[in-house]
Amino acid sequence: MVAGDPKITRLLEHPAIWRGRSATRRSGLSTGFAALDEHLPDQGWPRTGLIEILVSRFGSGELTLLVPALAALTRAAAARWCVWVAPPLVPFAPALASCGVVLDRIAVVGGARPLWAFEQTLGSGACDAVLGWVRQPKPRDIRRLQLAAERGRTLGVLFRPRGAARAASAAVLRLSVEPLAAGVRLTLIKGRSAWRGALDLPWPGS
Repeated sequence: MVAGDPKITRLLEHPAIWRGRSATRRSGLSTGFAALDEHLPDQGWPRTGLIEILVSRFGSGELTLLVPALAALTRAAAARWCVWVAPPLVPFAPALASCGVVLDRIAVVGGARPLWAFEQTLGSGACDAVLGWVRQPKPRDIRRLQLAAERGRTLGVLFRPRGAARAASAAVLRLSVEPLAAGVRLTLIKGRSAWRGALDLPWPGS
């Protein structure tokens, strides 16, 4: 096989192969924040797999980080569902719509078994993204969620308290979020990236 061979091209496009940032084109889903895209391994959120966002308290700006990507996913021609599993507060539909999110592609799932609902929704193949709030998942639970996200070709987002930062996790990417006066401070806990340390990300217009 030689350079330009279609077999080599297909092989190098496999998600399990990493060629280095300088040799690859963007494969992730843009976060909507150029500075953050630049620091993430795929220059955006992974399109498939489980990520964790760890917060000091819910409502610290973690959802603002995801809204641009949700808007892009729900506006796509072949959009699947974007599902919220057991959110601590009911999503405010007018605010989502004002940010470009197509509400017809959003579903909210409650119930007494959020872990089960999260796993089933991730693996269903019917969703582009699933956001889940699950209390104290065990490492084996997170491994199952990661496998379900891969099976369903879905971006899964698990929100957890910052105290879980030292816990084992099979998630492909882990970030902690701290609120600032007009934005957030992000710290990479786990990810295939040269980025280390903190990134202060201002909100647009601030």
